Amino acid sequence: MSKKIKRTHHCGLLTSENTGQDVVLAGWVQTRRDLGGLIFVDLRDRSGVVQVVFSPEYNRQAFEKADELRSEFVIAVKGKVFKRPEENVNPKIPTGEIEVFVEELEVLNKAKTPPFPIEDDIKVDESLRLKYRYLDLRRPSMLHNMTFRHKVNKAIRDFLDENGFIEVETPMLTRSTPEGARDFLVPSRLNPGTFYALPQSPQLFKQILMVAGMERYYQITRCFRDEDLRADRQPEFTQLDIEMSFVDVDDVISLNEKLVKYVVEKTTGRTVEIPFRRITYRDAMEIYGSDKPDTRFGLEMVDVTDIAEKTEFKVFSEAAKSGGKVKGINIKNSAEQFSRRQIDELVEKAKEFGAKGLAWISLSSEGIKSPIAKFFAREVMDELLERMGAQPGDLLIFVADSDSKLVVTSLGQLRLHLGRQLNLIDKNKLNFLWVVEFPLLEWDEEEKRYVAMHHPFTSPMDEDLDLLEEDPGRVRAKAYDLVLNGTELGGGSIRIHRTEIQERMFKVLGFTKERAWNNFGFLLRAFEYGTPPHGGIAYGLDRMVMLLLGLNSIRDCIAFPKTQNASCLLTEAPAQVEPRQLKELYIQVTI
Repeated sequence: MSKKIKRTHHCGLLTSENTGQDVVLAGWVQTRRDLGGLIFVDLRDRSGVVQVVFSPEYNRQAFEKADELRSEFVIAVKGKVFKRPEENVNPKIPTGEIEVFVEELEVLNKAKTPPFPIEDDIKVDESLRLKYRYLDLRRPSMLHNMTFRHKVNKAIRDFLDENGFIEVETPMLTRSTPEGARDFLVPSRLNPGTFYALPQSPQLFKQILMVAGMERYYQITRCFRDEDLRADRQPEFTQLDIEMSFVDVDDVISLNEKLVKYVVEKTTGRTVEIPFRRITYRDAMEIYGSDKPDTRFGLEMVDVTDIAEKTEFKVFSEAAKSGGKVKGINIKNSAEQFSRRQIDELVEKAKEFGAKGLAWISLSSEGIKSPIAKFFAREVMDELLERMGAQPGDLLIFVADSDSKLVVTSLGQLRLHLGRQLNLIDKNKLNFLWVVEFPLLEWDEEEKRYVAMHHPFTSPMDEDLDLLEEDPGRVRAKAYDLVLNGTELGGGSIRIHRTEIQERMFKVLGFTKERAWNNFGFLLRAFEYGTPPHGGIAYGLDRMVMLLLGLNSIRDCIAFPKTQNASCLLTEAPAQVEPRQLKELYIQVTI
């Protein structure tokens, strides 16, 4: 802008109280309407839109110059604020009571015709939006998303500062360590043949900060994982990282409930009740078939394995006798709602989710309808219906298998499908809950060894410590995940803080002492110099913003996201580099 015309007000902040004032505005031309004797322009900046008017009677020079204006031209105007005639008031926008008559116009920059309209509710392929992201971000909804994200960050920092936390940055170039997702590697020019890794999280550094006596640390940081992508996952993402010394599980959970309550209420105005519900990992899997259950609706799973063993229906009885499970869901008041064709479609859907089939019992107005009813003695059927809480009008569905995990996961996915299909999910709810007492370890069939369910630094529960070597699969962890509406919002644990327990953990994971010290020696060495008990949590900040805004993808709350194949359509990254750059790094590309 020239020195003679400097912005004095923002477009979207003008009100009738500014009537009669001389103002200078700057922004983008949203629309231009030439009505012959008058030219109307909707002028947009970050604050919103205001109507500016070019009139030959008010200023002929500005009117004639306005003839060249087109969509997305960047302009500055000087003029006077007038109240609109009552019949021309636009109640749809905050500035709808006023307009600005222009006496001076400066075109700061011209613009090509945009490849899509700069407005909300446009039907444009996402790849085009990402290619022209600087235009996409001009849309009011995207601007709102970015502003909301800023407010979430600010609320987090305000709360943690008030509660004695200090923000500490940790390195972006660090050491590659196993037992996690695939690392992004960065070659070192100064140390030929060696590589840095971009951090998957600041896990080791935040523990070292606890050794260093920081006591309460946090960081809003970038993290990197080279893994397959989906709607709520990116190769680079933002994490809120928190760590505390001299705490137990209840301390961490209590503080984080207050944090979440503060952030949600500060940014959305919605009320959040604490404490949140807690459910064990075991119950979450048995009742909902997921370790991140969506509790906004019912359709809870019921175990009927003991009853199934008494039937002559072989699918049930053999699953029960082989150590498997038979579980069911009561779809209340749905017997008349589901036709036979729709039930068959439900059977096929169950197969898509991994089940071998789906048994069903319909309690219609005509009585019990089911292809498996003939295999049940009357008293066994009565026991089953009572266990399922069945009433006339209900539809009961069952999955049975010798693989207990397959039963709960497939039926759990079918539960979510039914919740969506039957419109049982209240999208206005914010259902927070903690999943606690995760298994410390899980068996990796491919590698034929135990692997850490979260990470190798998670502390076993004190009462299970003696099982670490003799029965690792039964050891529970001091771990906790915060779940919101069926999505993991954050997860953490109390950490191992004693060298001997950490070495035992590595041994169970199949590490030799030499390998453990080679990969994690800097952490183990730090543990030898007085480490306090500590624990923490990490939140996916992108997911948090996505859920609070009610979005379907985190790409809509990240300024410059990657696509499903981890590419940036704006910058066309990743891309090939000059041969000399590879030569400097002692790298040869062979594909």
